[in-house]
Amino acid sequence: MKKQERADIIRQRLDELYPDPPIPLDHCNDFTLLVAVLLSAQCTDKKVNEVTPQLFLLAPNPVKMQRLGAQRILDIIRPLGLSKQKAKNIALLSAQLIDEHGGEVPASFAALESLPGVGHKTASVVMAQAFGVPAFPVDTHIHRLAQRWGLTNGQNVSKTEADLKKVFPEESWNKLHLQIIFFGREYCSARGCDGTVCELCRTLYPRRRKPVVHQKA
Repeated sequence: MKKQERADIIRQRLDELYPDPPIPLDHCNDFTLLVAVLLSAQCTDKKVNEVTPQLFLLAPNPVKMQRLGAQRILDIIRPLGLSKQKAKNIALLSAQLIDEHGGEVPASFAALESLPGVGHKTASVVMAQAFGVPAFPVDTHIHRLAQRWGLTNGQNVSKTEADLKKVFPEESWNKLHLQIIFFGREYCSARGCDGTVCELCRTLYPRRRKPVVHQKA
């Protein structure tokens, strides 16, 4: 089976399973989405969703977040990994949004990636989910599954992103990003499947007998 054939099967199956996938991070506007995505680095979405209600109740916009200050932000997000640096970055990016963008989240990869703590993946999620700009953010689930499905060699996340963009139509990227994440959690997790167990892996590689060795993100 050729790579494009596998990609077509994947897209069809994911559309059947997740026709309208929700954004897994709770948020109420573009700013809170940006903050939630930043907080999700090296942390589960479930854990992020446990701490953000209090944070966003107090500070749903950059002005109130800046007033809250890094220490108070830290007090709230302390259960999350890398909380001290994340609190500092959230306070700094809030100030930068006020100073440079009138308190609005910019709809630009370059502007987003200039914000403290915001890398390409975070910017891609915000561009895709807040502004509808085609993007293919690659997290650990997507990096792992793309390798299991033979769509990339997993050399690095940038290579994985480029490889996925080649085999999937641009209009599908934003939805597929979410669909693959949900599938990776529900059916093809790191421990639950090694490339030979789940339905989709078996469909794509019916003769595969050995576990897939992954390159880490």
